[in-house]
Amino acid sequence: MQKAVKAGVKIAFGTDMGGIEWTEPIAQEFPYLLQFGLTPMAAIQAATSRAAELLDMKGDIGVVAPGAYADIIAVNGYPLQDIKALGRVRFVMQSGSVFRREP
Repeated sequence: MQKAVKAGVKIAFGTDMGGIEWTEPIAQEFPYLLQFGLTPMAAIQAATSRAAELLDMKGDIGVVAPGAYADIIAVNGYPLQDIKALGRVRFVMQSGSVFRREP
């Protein structure tokens, strides 16, 4: 993975990384991406705009823009300083409706 990152290979976040049980939160992948050489921003992009690009859906997913399909999360913390903040989701907004994680 580190060689791929250094070589400029496009990395996408996903459930096929291995090492995480299917019953565990996928956000656990973010610290691994940093461990393997991505910056916090590159790890976030791997789960958003880079994934969209690799799925040939650039502009439709992975962005917050008019006409795009966007789910938005709010987290406790600043992911660029603490990537594990992405595992502390306060709420998800989908199609303009907020779904709370905690009561």
